[in-house]
Amino acid sequence: MIREYAFSGIRLVRRPVSILRRIVALRALRRQRLSLAQLDAHLLDDIGVEWSEAKAEAARRLWDAPQHWFDRGGRY
Repeated sequence: MIREYAFSGIRLVRRPVSILRRIVALRALRRQRLSLAQLDAHLLDDIGVEWSEAKAEAARRLWDAPQHWFDRGGRY
């Protein structure tokens, strides 16, 4: 299904994300969350993330990803 949006007279077409692209994105998301969970406290401090925030992000379900993450044009 292709969705069309009208914004200030400009017609935008949003193409559906392929299944393969979504699988690749979900695998990358899982890998990033696992890596985040393994960071030490001083590394988390370097990136400005609290330990509790990192653990909460790492514990999120795989399907709990923002839609814009899949709309990035395949750059994962």
